[in-house]
Amino acid sequence: MEHDIELLEKTVANMKALRREFHRHPEMAYKEVQTAKQVSTLLESYGLTVTTNIASTGVVGVLDRGEGPRLGLRADMDALPIHEDNELAYCSNVPGVMHACGHDGHTTMLLGAAAMLAKTEGLQGKITFIFQPAEENEGGAKQMVEEGLFTKFDVDYIYALHNLPNIPAGTILAQPGPISAAFDTFEIEVLGKGGHGAIPELTQDPILAASALVQALNTIVSRKVSPLESAVVSMGKISSGETYNVIPNSAHLMGSCRSFNGEVQAILQQQISNICEGIGKAYDVSVKCNYKTLYPAVINDEKATQKFVNAIERHLPSVEMITEFSPLMGSEDFSYFLEVKPGCYFGIGNGVNSASLHTPDYDFNDNILETGITVWCSLAKEFLKKE
Repeated sequence: MEHDIELLEKTVANMKALRREFHRHPEMAYKEVQTAKQVSTLLESYGLTVTTNIASTGVVGVLDRGEGPRLGLRADMDALPIHEDNELAYCSNVPGVMHACGHDGHTTMLLGAAAMLAKTEGLQGKITFIFQPAEENEGGAKQMVEEGLFTKFDVDYIYALHNLPNIPAGTILAQPGPISAAFDTFEIEVLGKGGHGAIPELTQDPILAASALVQALNTIVSRKVSPLESAVVSMGKISSGETYNVIPNSAHLMGSCRSFNGEVQAILQQQISNICEGIGKAYDVSVKCNYKTLYPAVINDEKATQKFVNAIERHLPSVEMITEFSPLMGSEDFSYFLEVKPGCYFGIGNGVNSASLHTPDYDFNDNILETGITVWCSLAKEFLKKE
């Protein structure tokens, strides 16, 4: 036990330094070249079998302890196009790019677990450590699946975590069912006929039609979706015109939709299409809508989640755990893995005073590295323990 504590302390210290190194050198989707190189080098040094260049910059390390259960563990590696606004000794060295979502911490926690588990006796089975590129809006998980991730590295269950600001540091959140929402986007182009603002009767005003669109789109959730379901339609952009006395030829709108089940997702898409068609006829303009279905909802498997909860309760009884909470309206491409394999996506508190994700002043809390590493190790020990 003393050796385990000594090894853990050393591993956490190493991962803290590495996490800050990743933070200094953030890389965006499919450009995680140096990050992937560091990850693969470390996995090889732990004695794992390593495969690189999956979905461009993805890395997979396998710890093979013979026949037995096959466990998949995933971390994301990419950063965001945000300029850091922190005064830290390890601030981003790349202008306009930073780890504003904590993927630097996710990567180092999983690396720390790999380092610990490689030296752990009494395991029977196989652990596949998946370091995924391009989680932020690019769907790296989907590409990994399409390139045969689970054909080459089959697993029985797969797990992933995400840090959560405004939750006490180290608190674990896990429950079966919906965890994060499906994410779709739409772009609407309104084409009319411009003219002088003094003679609007000779125009086909796209701004008027666009205004009506915004109002109508915001009625979808309240009038077409059951109040017992959750859904969001948000407008993110509307642009048109150049000056005060000219009615323009066109208007451009952009927005997004969030939902937790396929039926609601289909309703949102169909109603947006219907409204666009109706507004076009009512205002005598052409309305074209490009609707894109992006990330599916993250739905935790009940059995996989219970296995996770049991592992934490058995091996880490001192860790605070929440097993009932409201799903998040944010999205995660881990959903693509869960469409193929049963698994569980869980949260770990980043601290009640943590800045929000995707903000210039966010920073991953190094004090939760130890919890993250021991959670991964506990899960692996529970799955791969020798009878």
